[in-house]
Amino acid sequence: MSTLYEKLGGKAAVEIAVDKFYEKVLADERVKHFFANTDMQKQRKHQKDFMTYAFGGAKSWDGVPMRKAHQKFVEEMGLSDSHFDAIAENLVATLVELKISQELIDEVVAIVGSIEHRNDVLNR
Repeated sequence: MSTLYEKLGGKAAVEIAVDKFYEKVLADERVKHFFANTDMQKQRKHQKDFMTYAFGGAKSWDGVPMRKAHQKFVEEMGLSDSHFDAIAENLVATLVELKISQELIDEVVAIVGSIEHRNDVLNR
């Protein structure tokens, strides 16, 4: 049985998707301010590594836990559900633009948009 990572197209697909995703995020007035002081090259690599893991392309992930990584954004910048939703919208728009099937988009959303993931990002 192949992983979601493989179904999406593997490394090359994740790299393209993350790059296009951040183009959208950095143009989105609702959320771009969260990245104003971010090293985007490092952020893109981090996101690619996370998505590779989350979609089954790696057995482990050694990045900073979601709660810790987003804590300052929640406490200092008011990161909220509306921002999480905006990020999710940009991800879905990216996948649609890349002509990913709705079935696979639904799988992606089930993983990255889960209540558990949302609560970790929003420190709840």
